[in-house]
Amino acid sequence: MLKWIQEKYECSLISLTLDVGQRGKDFKKIEEKAKKLGVKKHFTIDAKQEFIDHYVFPALKANALYEGTYPLHSALSRPLLAKWAVKIAKKEGAAAIAHGCTGKGNDQVRITVTAYTIDPEIKIIQPVVEWGFNREDEVEYAKKHSIPIPSQSKYSIDENLWGRSIECSDLEYPEMEPNEDAFEWTVNPKNAPDEVKYINIEFQKGIPVAINGEHMDSIKLVQKLNDIGGKNGIGRLDHLEDRIVGIKSREIYENPAAVLLINAHKDLEKSVCTTQEFAFKSLVDEKWANLVYSALWVDPLKEDLDVLINKVNERVNGEVRLKLYKGTAQIVGRKSDWALYDYNLATYEKISKFNEKASAGFMELYGLQAKLAHMIKKKNEDLD
Repeated sequence: MLKWIQEKYECSLISLTLDVGQRGKDFKKIEEKAKKLGVKKHFTIDAKQEFIDHYVFPALKANALYEGTYPLHSALSRPLLAKWAVKIAKKEGAAAIAHGCTGKGNDQVRITVTAYTIDPEIKIIQPVVEWGFNREDEVEYAKKHSIPIPSQSKYSIDENLWGRSIECSDLEYPEMEPNEDAFEWTVNPKNAPDEVKYINIEFQKGIPVAINGEHMDSIKLVQKLNDIGGKNGIGRLDHLEDRIVGIKSREIYENPAAVLLINAHKDLEKSVCTTQEFAFKSLVDEKWANLVYSALWVDPLKEDLDVLINKVNERVNGEVRLKLYKGTAQIVGRKSDWALYDYNLATYEKISKFNEKASAGFMELYGLQAKLAHMIKKKNEDLD
């Protein structure tokens, strides 16, 4: 892409790589390769802390799962990438920014919409769409220009601290079970340990702060849960997804930490919320996830929803206990000083303070409209 832009636009280039927790990436080699291809300057930005604190944890507070499945790991990283691209472009006086997204996916929309919102005057180049190359054409072009080609997986992979996406090859047949070679973060549940693993996750204002009583920084905490969950076969997701551009796409994800944290967070949140709060918060969470997936991280509505989400999470304090076993993560306990649970009201023992005699009058009023509607319906049907 770098060489093609130089040829097409006869310009000098500045390249940018963002570290958001990709495993096994040698960022020094990436910089060296960029310079060999003729870039004037290269920036490598360690954005892991920013990504976790300002993108991942807001998603966790929103229990964000697109279409009830996808924890949005790639979708969350794209606005951050766009933000840094615009920032570096302004700093270096660049005339445009370019990205390597295809014209078929979501990421082109996420990066472009965010960049244009931050800087409406910025020019955006999308070489993969402009040049119209297929994979064979790209390989031939690379050979022609002596560009080293790393060994290629049959899958298209994207990953960061929050998760890993796997696409293409046999995965494009949604009726077929994925082969084991698609997975790297998680063991096959049947090969996971035969012993049950218990973990306790502590939250403060909706943010995880400790595992089994050990407090740690946010990056280490997510990495540790990815490791624990992966070893127990937790976090494999198979999703037929509705893309922004209108097509359905089969996606395979690995999200051990996200699965553990979202399940634990939502359970603790439910324990501190009223019935009405939790029901409405669930609607807000779904809308928040849809906005972020659909390239609208920068939309004012998302900011509005953040206000409510953060307010609710002020009370999401406490600890959740999970039981991990061969691909399952079962919540088996929770405690919070903010929980709307009173043993003296809930117990069926004699010490219960619940006034059962009040139930009769309550039921008469609670079902009054339903009873009235049924009577009126029957009366009118009898007239017919």
